[in-house]
Amino acid sequence: MSVAGPRRGSAPAGGSAAAAAASVGGPSTIEYIVQLEGISKYFGAVIALNGVTLRLKRGEVHCLLGDNGAGKSTLIKILAGVHLPDAGEYLVDNRRVQFKSPREALDLGIATVYQDLALVPLMSVARNFFMGREPRRKLIGPFQLMDHALAGRTAVEKLAEMGINVRDANQIVGSMSGGERQCLAIARAIHFGARVLILDEPTAALGVAQTRQVLDLVRRLADQGLGVVLISHNLANVFEVADRITVLRLGRYVGTYDAKATSHEQLVAFMTGAAASSGELPTVSEGAIGHRETPA
Repeated sequence: MSVAGPRRGSAPAGGSAAAAAASVGGPSTIEYIVQLEGISKYFGAVIALNGVTLRLKRGEVHCLLGDNGAGKSTLIKILAGVHLPDAGEYLVDNRRVQFKSPREALDLGIATVYQDLALVPLMSVARNFFMGREPRRKLIGPFQLMDHALAGRTAVEKLAEMGINVRDANQIVGSMSGGERQCLAIARAIHFGARVLILDEPTAALGVAQTRQVLDLVRRLADQGLGVVLISHNLANVFEVADRITVLRLGRYVGTYDAKATSHEQLVAFMTGAAASSGELPTVSEGAIGHRETPA
């Protein structure tokens, strides 16, 4: 991973290595936790993204909207470290980064939960929770075994914090509901240090009750200080949880809007091109986030 110094003109002068480390871990005066500035991505002759900007604050739900082919999937893969941008800047805590793999993004607390959830239905809750990062206990000499007891206790406790009650950590994941699986994937990301959570269509295949469960969790995590990027086609869900909304169309940046000051009709117009540009609706100011009230 390549990490450059603070962006010129936007960080306090005289920063030391200790201050740089503090900006990654603890409280910070830096407004944005993640910034994509003028990002472009090309696949041969195909322009997947052209000059896209996304700025995520701590403690906000930032929804990413656009029709099929708008570039949402490519953008989240850049955020997740799957793709390198061909142009533009990627900043984390105001420091330029170039991720060579998703592991490097995870190391800085940027976790992505894709639609397939990366869960194995025939494996237990505990094994899925720690898949690839299993806690171990010493057996004999250099030999180690997975600490099943610790894994089970931790998985049950972390899921309980998400509002999911699992009686047995050996329960097969395939027996869980869609909403419970989504919460399991999110709980796993949070347990391993996620500060930024990218959710790709988390409610696409869920029923009404399961959708409510996931949306409540998303809002609760943001209220606890996480930055959440939510990709969704369901505008009703977006308006329930979003603080700000960024719209893409045909790989181009349309604008970023305050969810409270934007209507369903305006968003549809921006996504479809019925409204020629973001100039027809003022973009959200870069001031403090006003959290939305949780519906009763």
